Amino acid sequence: MSLRVVDLGFLPYAPAYRAQCDHAEEVLAAREAGVPETGRLLLVEHPPVITVTRRPGVRDHLLASPEDLARAGIAVEETDRGGDITYHGPGQLVAYPILDLNALNLGLHAYMRLLESVVVDTLAAFDVAGRRDPGATGVWVDRQGPDGPLPAAKICAMGVRVRRWVTMHGLALNVTTNLDHFRLIVPCGLVGRPVTSLEHELAARGRACPPMADVRAALVRAFEAHLARAVEAAGLARAGGH
Repeated sequence: MSLRVVDLGFLPYAPAYRAQCDHAEEVLAAREAGVPETGRLLLVEHPPVITVTRRPGVRDHLLASPEDLARAGIAVEETDRGGDITYHGPGQLVAYPILDLNALNLGLHAYMRLLESVVVDTLAAFDVAGRRDPGATGVWVDRQGPDGPLPAAKICAMGVRVRRWVTMHGLALNVTTNLDHFRLIVPCGLVGRPVTSLEHELAARGRACPPMADVRAALVRAFEAHLARAVEAAGLARAGGH
């Protein structure tokens, strides 16, 4: 089974969501036809948009007024993914894996840890150390101030939906994202937890940020490597470990 990579380019949130639905239906149909596939990886950048889940109280984490949003040119969209509230915009690499978790023999917890590992490996390709936080899904970067450690900053947000064990939504990695826009929300509903980007972290080291195409290629390589291991493990499990 191989991973199909689909570059959606620069696309508003609503048509990108429809593309996800179409690909999810195709992956599910392949399973039902007896020819399951690993799935597809959709890559996209969105125009400025704040996405809000249906969880009670989430709209309280939208700090901006309608007038503030209009001035900033930021749309608001309801989403059916898990999680809370987040921001998408230019300079952010959004990945929507449409994967058959049955074919990969992955549960939801293992899948989320796979996504985090993919991002950690992507950042490592540019000498930035990302890590998990046991209490908050996503990928974080530790920071050091002149007087000691600062709170870790989130560099990649994650939220997924699984229907009949086919995944939708995914991750949003800040590359050259406008971090000021995150001040309009409580990112992921986590009060007091800052947000960062690859550009910001590299600038602190006196380095330039790589082009988006390079980051995209690194993320695809990391996805392919982790999925290859998952496929191999799934095959061994089906063979009874032999």
